[in-house]
Amino acid sequence: MRAREGAVTGTDRRLRILFVSDVYFPRINGVSTSIQTFRRELEALGHQTVLVAPAYPAAHDDDRDTIRVRSRYVPLDPEDRAMRWSELRRLRHVLAGKPFDLVHVQTPFLAHYAGVRLARAWAVPCVATYHTLFEEYLGHYVPFAPGVALRAAARALSRRQCNDVDAVIVPSIAMRDALERYGVANRMEIIPTGIPLGDFARGDGARFRARYGIAPRRPMLLFVGRVAFEKNIDFLLRVMVRVQRDLADALLVVSGEGPALKPLRRAAAAAGLGENVLFVGYLDRATTLADCYRAADAFVFASRTETQGLVLLEAMALGVPVVSTAVMGTRDIVGPGRGALVAEDDECDFARKVTMLLRSPALRARLAAEAIDYARAWSAPATARRLQDTYFSLRRGSAAGSVHALQCC
Repeated sequence: MRAREGAVTGTDRRLRILFVSDVYFPRINGVSTSIQTFRRELEALGHQTVLVAPAYPAAHDDDRDTIRVRSRYVPLDPEDRAMRWSELRRLRHVLAGKPFDLVHVQTPFLAHYAGVRLARAWAVPCVATYHTLFEEYLGHYVPFAPGVALRAAARALSRRQCNDVDAVIVPSIAMRDALERYGVANRMEIIPTGIPLGDFARGDGARFRARYGIAPRRPMLLFVGRVAFEKNIDFLLRVMVRVQRDLADALLVVSGEGPALKPLRRAAAAAGLGENVLFVGYLDRATTLADCYRAADAFVFASRTETQGLVLLEAMALGVPVVSTAVMGTRDIVGPGRGALVAEDDECDFARKVTMLLRSPALRARLAAEAIDYARAWSAPATARRLQDTYFSLRRGSAAGSVHALQCC
């Protein structure tokens, strides 16, 4: 583990921020994307960010201000890595002489405790982003434990951690409301990640269809995301059973990988959807993913645990109409109904709206135009400025003495 050199900036208008996370690329998920997006936009605003994240066995390219910490395998979750605590304890010495203005914790595991220790040692504010509603996730990964006990433990841990920092960033109103129900009494700011619109201005749908042998006029639905149980993709398969009764050649493309991939493949085959569902794995965000979005006639989403739903905005930015339920964080995005049809959490209603959209070129064109316009309001530069303003307010509060008592690592 070694620190990268970088210019130190400590004025009120230019900040040096330490991000600490238990996950980052090459592990692909919403947290990794959020960190990458905010770091890029904050640096465009003149700030410097340094990221501490796990090292992974797979190859990965890093910028000069990324510090990788040796890590180990995580039982029951082979996609993730646990940073070694002994290495995290050394961070204060590794970063000695490189003062930071603020620490921003991104995940609630070892990164949280390491980030809080560093912030207290340096007497600077500590912010935490609460990305994931873990209460809804744990049952999928620890199925042998009592569900009630798991949910209670997740709530208690979230409450302690969120009340232990100077402010909590949440990506949606629904997440703020959930944390308030847990008993979080701390300051909370609703700041979604936002979309780097420049990354979603390209894409060649015809190229994607040709690559995978999909006929140019074949009705194509798309899901992009981690192929995990909590994403409710099995619901989309049941929707497809109904859709293909009316549109026999309709195709659902699933882009992503994850622990539910094999069970979902089996479920699709068992439902007679062998010709109606195509799993394409992870696609490169810089190239083929944009092609995949452009190829779709509609984007479909039914996760019940999503704290924001960035993929919805990505699809909209590329002019792809959305059919989605409005549950948790997705409510903030699709609730206004611009560029999207909001479906009930019911297979029959969802399938009816999908079929209606696929059969109506005029409706698709109207929603596509709305989607592109709507996505502009969620631009990454705008949300980064809101995060910057939160940082500044905490820095002013810190100067007035409202920081944690100095403690030694």
